[in-house]
Amino acid sequence: MTYTVENKVALITGANRGIGKAIVESFIEHGAKKVYLAVRNPDSTKELEDKYGEKVTTLRADVSDAQSIQQLAEQASDVDIVVNNAGIMKFASPLSDDVEEVLTSELDINAFGLLRVAKAFANTLEANQGALVQLNSIASIKTFADISTYCASKAASYALTQGLRDKFGEKGVRVLSVHPGPIATDMGAEAGFDGAPAATEVSEGIIKALESGDFHLFPDVLAKQFEAEYQNFADKIVNASLSV
Repeated sequence: MTYTVENKVALITGANRGIGKAIVESFIEHGAKKVYLAVRNPDSTKELEDKYGEKVTTLRADVSDAQSIQQLAEQASDVDIVVNNAGIMKFASPLSDDVEEVLTSELDINAFGLLRVAKAFANTLEANQGALVQLNSIASIKTFADISTYCASKAASYALTQGLRDKFGEKGVRVLSVHPGPIATDMGAEAGFDGAPAATEVSEGIIKALESGDFHLFPDVLAKQFEAEYQNFADKIVNASLSV
């Protein structure tokens, strides 16, 4: 089922930099009426405010705080599209001394944060027959040892995204699960991924995937390699109507 961002109101968590910022710019370039910039530090969106003026509105939000997200949903009750982009990645293997602490913090943001956002905006998205876009990762389907906890948190968020697709689908709300590989962002640089694709590959991919009515998006070259191997499983298991 096709879905366009043109003339829509969108909200993007973690909108101040990296993939989130690129999504803001792509949405506006493709005709979004307004974009809410949901960030922990409102001062961090000044560049976007200067560039886009009244087309953007900054709102303070912390996906680790349920009350903050509930207030966010009340402030942005006119949204059609919610993009849950905010996330964290730390370096921890299963044998790291701080593995439990790191996994707890990543789950809180990357998995529980998704639940907080989805629940807070559920009624609005249903009323507006909108869309939820969740930034997952190729790390949701493949574990890399030195970021095992991050992979676990993204696997959890991907599992929850599948559940949200089914429950929101009953309400006429579209759900898109986005699985980039390493991208040229601060997080990518921290992980040592030099020469990674630009964040616009993700943001422009989201536009196209919404228009195509897809559930999965593997936007960049590396991600597409994962998609080629994963597609058969996704078609026969993830996208299939199976009952338990």
